[in-house]
Amino acid sequence: MKRQIFAPEHDAFRETVRAFLAREVLPYYEQWEKDGIVSREAWRAAGKQGLLGLAVPEEYGGGGTSDFRYSAVLAEEFTRAGTPGLALGLHNDIIGPYLTSLATEEQKRRWLPGFCDGSIITAIAMTEPGAGSDLQGIRTHAEDRGDHWLLNGAKTFISNGILADLVIVVARTTPEGGARGLSLLVVERGTDGFERGRNLDKIGQKAQDTAELFFHDVRVPKENLLGTLHGAFVHLMTNLAQERLSIAVSAIAAAEHLLEITTDYVKGREAFGRPLAAKQHIRFEIAEMATECAVTRTFLDRCIEEHADGGAGTLDAVHASMAKWWATELQKRVADRCLQLHGGYGYMTEYPIAKAFTDGRIQTIYGGTTEIMKEIIGRSLLG
Repeated sequence: MKRQIFAPEHDAFRETVRAFLAREVLPYYEQWEKDGIVSREAWRAAGKQGLLGLAVPEEYGGGGTSDFRYSAVLAEEFTRAGTPGLALGLHNDIIGPYLTSLATEEQKRRWLPGFCDGSIITAIAMTEPGAGSDLQGIRTHAEDRGDHWLLNGAKTFISNGILADLVIVVARTTPEGGARGLSLLVVERGTDGFERGRNLDKIGQKAQDTAELFFHDVRVPKENLLGTLHGAFVHLMTNLAQERLSIAVSAIAAAEHLLEITTDYVKGREAFGRPLAAKQHIRFEIAEMATECAVTRTFLDRCIEEHADGGAGTLDAVHASMAKWWATELQKRVADRCLQLHGGYGYMTEYPIAKAFTDGRIQTIYGGTTEIMKEIIGRSLLG
């Protein structure tokens, strides 16, 4: 089915993204995977190309558009290229809304120009060793010391953790209130007491730096409070729908791409004197995956369209959760089945199917696990 959600300007942007990938990413990506981190020059190049801060107002150096379809194009093309290490989606779609919607005018002028030109790389630090998805379990805390907050604690699994120049830290600012006692504090590179631990060794997404962060008596200026004091829970819930939609968009793009690769493979690969594609079981496998992808794509495009109509916050949490768990579980299932159809070659890291298998496994975990997504949906239906 022909997709109907994109206009000519989105198609032109897609060509720009493909050219950027060919010029600034693909020639260097293998080395970034060996290094466990992408180069800062790539972030600068993305900023120069206008790929950062798409939704940031033009007065701060951004693209000035709330049309999520541009973000969808970025997610789709980076996914098809197999280059998740340069985490533009995290920067633009997950962290960007916090800065554009919650920052004061002074904060916007201080941070957004660098956010858009690639000189300021961002991260958000929620997950802790003992908390996971449970915000009420967060132990990182900040004491009010008059003109500053004194921040102590540890975070883990933080994407962009090594590269980040600006980290939005979720911290407890009052011992009472459970999840309602949390605030967002912005910690900048070079702040005394802010230390980075290991660049964690993952099974996939090797080029994407994922780190432990430690805060030992970090003095955070009062003017680095982002949003409302003790209001982090509401702020986080407000922005999670777009985060989950962004993950779902990359998931369906990955599933479709894996299906394309595998369809071509079974046409050309012979077993027992016949192409794999001639076997009924193989045809049924391809037919099932193609149908699942087509149905999921229809739902995802509807979610993108609804979110694009009014910018951030239009898509509700329940439908974003549906999109996230369904598309990521489909991606995982398709990756497994496509690897199986490649046989031994699918297990070799030199084949894109193997890398996609390991790179994509995190999709059902970060941004809220499949189980959390189902809980959100279930509560909305059953109370």
